[in-house]
Amino acid sequence: MTDVSALNPCITCGACCAFFRASFYWTEADEQTGGTVPAHLTEPLTPHLVAMKGTTTAAPRCVCLQGAIGEQVHCSIYPQRSSTCREFPYSGENGQPNERCDKARAAWGLPPLITPSPSPVEPDSPAPPRAA
Repeated sequence: MTDVSALNPCITCGACCAFFRASFYWTEADEQTGGTVPAHLTEPLTPHLVAMKGTTTAAPRCVCLQGAIGEQVHCSIYPQRSSTCREFPYSGENGQPNERCDKARAAWGLPPLITPSPSPVEPDSPAPPRAA
């Protein structure tokens, strides 16, 4: 049996959902225009943007985030989540780091998902001078 959290570390994280504002174009929360995000879970930001409730406060936490950050979490509207959430890659997804993911994880005391590789040392580089 495959460990799902190894395939998608977001399942045990949730830091981004309790660190960033999740804002997106209002039509994603409008049934009349084909939006899928439940409108009652959003709040207006500007005439063209809405945000998930709970993410615009000084200590953000999306109203849809269920569970304990860094342990076991899930999104209560996962199939209906906004493009902002759908397009946020976890650090290491497709082999690419995501500084924003790492920042949110650090804010919750979680380690980065991938460790940066040390800078390669040029073999012909001279040794640094020694102190006398």
